[in-house]
Amino acid sequence: MSTATTEYKERLRQLAELMLAVSGESVTMMKRNAPEQALKLKRQDEWGIYLEFLKIMFNLTDRLVALHIPLKDQMEFMNGLEDAVTQQLKHALEPAFGNHADQMEIVMTIGTTVADSRQTYEHYKFLISEDSKTKNEMFREFGEKVADALGAPGNAQLSSAATLCASAVIPALSSVLQGHAPPSQDVSQTVPSAVGSAAEHTNMTGQEIKLISLMSSVLGEEVETRWGLHPRFREDLTPSELQQLTKLLNQVAKILGERYAAVAFSKEWASWHKAGHA
Repeated sequence: MSTATTEYKERLRQLAELMLAVSGESVTMMKRNAPEQALKLKRQDEWGIYLEFLKIMFNLTDRLVALHIPLKDQMEFMNGLEDAVTQQLKHALEPAFGNHADQMEIVMTIGTTVADSRQTYEHYKFLISEDSKTKNEMFREFGEKVADALGAPGNAQLSSAATLCASAVIPALSSVLQGHAPPSQDVSQTVPSAVGSAAEHTNMTGQEIKLISLMSSVLGEEVETRWGLHPRFREDLTPSELQQLTKLLNQVAKILGERYAAVAFSKEWASWHKAGHA
């Protein structure tokens, strides 16, 4: 095991657990959003959807690693993550397959998933911490792939739900990479809240989605407040409407950021603000 992998061992384990848990929970969420298609899915179809989410998780993590891990360690870190995900997946499949699980097949599956992730998404050039047209295009392609895998090509609702499931986990991935524990020590409890916050629904058909997100976080001694729009919602706005909404959300972000800074750095919340999320 390399020095870099040893140094980041705990972070790699947490990332692997988080990525697998989010992928599994996202498949469940997608099935809830498409009950008719869910009834027709075979086990291999669900596995294909699961791997689509795992591909985007590897890509998102790779982009975040560039912001939080020293350059000299980044390649070894990602190699270590591939190994960590493989080990976690072996453990996850053992109860179902016991000694009959093909360990080498799992290794090859994760290796292929990483390779497909790079081939599919690496050519999109953007900064993960900023909203951009290119970033939206990548998430759109991912959403369309999930909708296709669900047997509903061109279904905008399913595509949007998949996009929101994937984008919702970015703050949690970033938190782990910064050396913090995930928002909850129990990843299985973290995932439903992370995914649910981005694809909220009051019934099994998932008719409600979040069009606007606004978040404040602590970065060292500074507070960063940012907002974002759902890609398809942004496309529906006229330039004038987008300008007005941008002005309004910048004002709201300023108010939220100032309030969050006042609370986060107060003595009463000194231990809490280390979590880095509002």
